[in-house]
Amino acid sequence: MQSLKVGVCGVGYLGAFHAEKYAGMDGVDLVGVVDIDDARAREVAARWQTVPYTDYRDLIGKIQAASIAVSTPAHFQLARDFLEAGVDVLIEKPMTTDLAEADRLLEIAESNGAIIQVGHLERFNSAVTALDGKIRSPRFIESHRLSIYKQRCNDVSVVLDLMIHDIDIILNFVRSEVRGIHAAGIPVISGHVDIANARLEFENGCVANVTASRISMKNERKIRLFQPDAYISVDFAHHEITMVRMKREACSPGVGDPAAVSAVHEDLIPGMDISKQRFSRGDALQDELRSFVNVVRRRGEPLVTGRMGRDALQIALSIMEQIQTVNHRTLG
Repeated sequence: MQSLKVGVCGVGYLGAFHAEKYAGMDGVDLVGVVDIDDARAREVAARWQTVPYTDYRDLIGKIQAASIAVSTPAHFQLARDFLEAGVDVLIEKPMTTDLAEADRLLEIAESNGAIIQVGHLERFNSAVTALDGKIRSPRFIESHRLSIYKQRCNDVSVVLDLMIHDIDIILNFVRSEVRGIHAAGIPVISGHVDIANARLEFENGCVANVTASRISMKNERKIRLFQPDAYISVDFAHHEITMVRMKREACSPGVGDPAAVSAVHEDLIPGMDISKQRFSRGDALQDELRSFVNVVRRRGEPLVTGRMGRDALQIALSIMEQIQTVNHRTLG
């Protein structure tokens, strides 16, 4: 099997990890890394024994696939040029900052037979993958994604930075059109919205209450789902699932996962089964990139397609538009 030739564009905090993972993969040739900071490009390239570039276009003709981990406003230009050259791309979320740009990338990919995968990393969290087949018509969802302030995450709002993870997961769980959005948010430290809350109302009657903050006193990533046969709580950070059910049908441990632990408490709520499981932490980024590599090789469909990334972006932008309209009206 020939090695798949890949490149990484943007080797800041996250992109450097992309380079590390590709460099360690069997059957993958990390052809080069790109960064507008020449010193940074050289540093990462030397670490993983590849070639540094400051212009992403130097990779065209040399690679078959690329990770795009540059600043969000630059996603469209890089993805467009790679896709037009027939290079498959993994674009870090958010896909773009503009819905028209996202739609254009989908058109270009289709015209050139190229693949877009969007980097919604939480989809590869071991607790999320363990939910496969267990989510059935949720009626109410509540999510909290809180983060201690980080200087590096200020090029977009908290909606596009953090909340979009939960938007993507919720859309995947509910699989219904959003018919109403009620949102509020404010900037506190950065020039963008730093705290936001949105209520999403779906055509099928499900309601989701989504909160995100990047100026919290703690880190927290949790989602709770209420469906006809169960209450399910997921702790992304600790890779835990708690399930409450009427029947003795507790979530079974992941196959081949020795870290999964199940405990049933029969007397806490009469007539209910309560199980709590913890899954091995694993390496979500490694799994995401390996999945991308396999999709490129087999010409299949990514777990998070360009269309899914576009749909999550559409909801996120609608939330931002409503927040901006309300803030302009009330704050002047």
